[in-house]
Amino acid sequence: AKEHMTKPVVAYIAGFTAPEGKQMGHAGAIVSGGKGTAQDKKNALEAAGIPVGKTPGQAAEIMRDVLAKANID
Repeated sequence: AKEHMTKPVVAYIAGFTAPEGKQMGHAGAIVSGGKGTAQDKKNALEAAGIPVGKTPGQAAEIMRDVLAKANID
């Protein structure tokens, strides 16, 4: 799919401070056994070449930089 992308992608993931075993968000979304953590999601997205912000503000800064690099106003 990456070769078909025409627009830059940046991600924001909530939950970096979520305690293990605590249900967060929609039903069934639970962090347990070291799987499904915000860091796991960040790692997967970054492995796919998608920059990830840990805060909404950081994601906005990354997007600004990505758009500037791509010469998109």
